[in-house]
Amino acid sequence: MTNRNIHRYLLVVMLLVSVTVGADEPKLVPTYTLEDCRSMAHNASHNSELRTEALEAARLNKQAALAAMFPKVNANASYLWNSKSPALLSREMQFSFGTARVGADGTGSFQWSETSRINQLEQDTRSLPDVNTRIKALSTEGGQMIANMYQELYRALNPDLTHVVVAQVGITQPVYVGGRLLALHDAAKVAADIAEIEADDRSQDLTIKVDEAYWRVVSVERKKQLATQYYNLLMTLESNVQELVGEGLATQQDLLKVKAKRGEAEVKKMQAENGLQLSKMALCQVIGLPLNTEFVLDDTELEEVQLHDTINVTDELLNARSEVQLLDKAEQIAKTNVRIMAAGLQPNIVAQANYIYTNPNMDNGFSNKWNGTGFFSAGVVVNVPIVHADDILRYKAAKHQANVVGIKRDEVKQLLSLQVTQANQKVLEAQQKIAMTEMQVKNAEEVLRFAQEAFDAGMATASDLMGAQTAWQSACSDHVDALIDAKMAEVQYQKYTNSMKVDN
Repeated sequence: MTNRNIHRYLLVVMLLVSVTVGADEPKLVPTYTLEDCRSMAHNASHNSELRTEALEAARLNKQAALAAMFPKVNANASYLWNSKSPALLSREMQFSFGTARVGADGTGSFQWSETSRINQLEQDTRSLPDVNTRIKALSTEGGQMIANMYQELYRALNPDLTHVVVAQVGITQPVYVGGRLLALHDAAKVAADIAEIEADDRSQDLTIKVDEAYWRVVSVERKKQLATQYYNLLMTLESNVQELVGEGLATQQDLLKVKAKRGEAEVKKMQAENGLQLSKMALCQVIGLPLNTEFVLDDTELEEVQLHDTINVTDELLNARSEVQLLDKAEQIAKTNVRIMAAGLQPNIVAQANYIYTNPNMDNGFSNKWNGTGFFSAGVVVNVPIVHADDILRYKAAKHQANVVGIKRDEVKQLLSLQVTQANQKVLEAQQKIAMTEMQVKNAEEVLRFAQEAFDAGMATASDLMGAQTAWQSACSDHVDALIDAKMAEVQYQKYTNSMKVDN
């Protein structure tokens, strides 16, 4: 072999080794504890965002209720176009001494009445031409003066209101409104407390949901291991019976029974594997991971079940429950509503101050020039209800509604007391069930050991050994169920006794 061929051979060997090493390199699969899953679920869910938004909304509503007690400043402006302007004087005005007119073109005229003094002088002086001429001149001049005066008066008292602009800036300050504003502020503070209680309740519900999914995966994983062990036992038994059939120490029927049992175990093993995959997908959905994520759960805490023996149901414990706290807050709001209804029967005092500007302005008659200064106005409005039957009835109804909430709270406290007692009872039952299943597992292991020894010694049949193996698998499965039930019973107990640790 030449040096060139040797180099080629070494290069191929090195490539094969590198590919083999790369193929055999194990893929790292993360291991999650229960606390890890809880933390991921709370970070992935919208609970934190909902809590922040709800508390922020409640805080702003409380500030808005407080701001309602302070002055409000409003600015208003309006524009109005009129096809016709109002006329305060008619175009023709009759007096005892004559009639004044304003024509369509705006010119004025005046005509003396026949009974007027100047007309009589004119008639009486016809025989005196010089005097009559002077009286006629005075009549004409005086009539023109009256016409001009009426024309000016007509123009002054008939303003041009074709375009009207009004601007107003005002301040309104509630002085006394029967305590309504204080009641609304108190209700806003209670609403903020309700938002926080509901957020904590959602966090607890999410924690329980995570625990259920977590321990379901652990349970299915344990049962899959049991199904695999049971399947391996039957495979070994099938091989042994096959040899016994060859030696004539067992019948073909015995072998068929073992094969049938082994087939059932294989189906259960496959079902456990499929169930484990679905359970993991369900947990991924809760904690916010992709559904096909590969992971391993830490099940070392499964056997470390710390349960409580008993609990004394006190008023302090019940009052700390979210259900009771929400009803307490609802009762506070109902009582606040009573105060609001009562405020409708109290006098209301509101102070106002305004600055108003108009065009046409009224500073000096009616002027369409933008040279007005506007004017100020200030006052106090007092409203005293005298006969308000509807408000009285609403006030009485609000008092009854507050009483209803108080009665419901007492009823709920009784139900919660029963709930806590039942949760504690389930914890006690879980303790007993764990102890019983542990004993069953020990007995089943002992029976399986004796059955295996008897079968190896030819003192027991394959059916006897399969029965012992089935009983062992069933006992182990019941023990896993007992441990999972105990975990969930303890979580429910912590929720009902307000001892659950929740990540917000």
